Amino acid sequence: MNVAIVKYNAGNNRSVLNALDRLGVKANLTDNADTLLAADKVIFPGVGEASSAMKYLIRKELDTTIRSLTQPVLGICLGMQLLCEHSEENDTRCLGVVPDRVRRFVNIGLKVPHMGWNAISELGSPLFNGVAENAYVYFVHGFYVEPSSKMVASAEYGPRFSVAMNHKNYYAVQFHPEKSGAVGEKILKNFLDL
Repeated sequence: MNVAIVKYNAGNNRSVLNALDRLGVKANLTDNADTLLAADKVIFPGVGEASSAMKYLIRKELDTTIRSLTQPVLGICLGMQLLCEHSEENDTRCLGVVPDRVRRFVNIGLKVPHMGWNAISELGSPLFNGVAENAYVYFVHGFYVEPSSKMVASAEYGPRFSVAMNHKNYYAVQFHPEKSGAVGEKILKNFLDL
């Protein structure tokens, strides 16, 4: 299986590569459009700030490439947020693959960023085959995707928010499956099995 990881200035690439390696998959870390287009599966990870990440993607013309992918794509954390229409983080226009909006956690009476383990529920995607309702996964984020018709899992941290979405061949998770132990490994394997 040919798996490509989008290389850009906001990727948590090493931990994703290590997680795939544990599953016996050697992935190709690349910012080459042809390599991404030719892959069987594409992973779009991310840790960082939305506007600078989008500037880099646009400069390298990866924004157009990501929008044109037809194989299964998995956005992770910032990767999920960048697939949305708009982020409140520095008023950023994102890729617009899904029409959802990214909001800042404000006045929730809890520590922000949301960092640590949290239960996920309303699991409704092949990504979660064999994953128990209310399983715990690992989060690090100060922004969240609002619930929408594309949501296939949710969590609560102050507000209820989308922790996973699916639109056509695009899947995305707000949490870090590569840091979520056996549950995260199962989710990554489910993605690879799509």
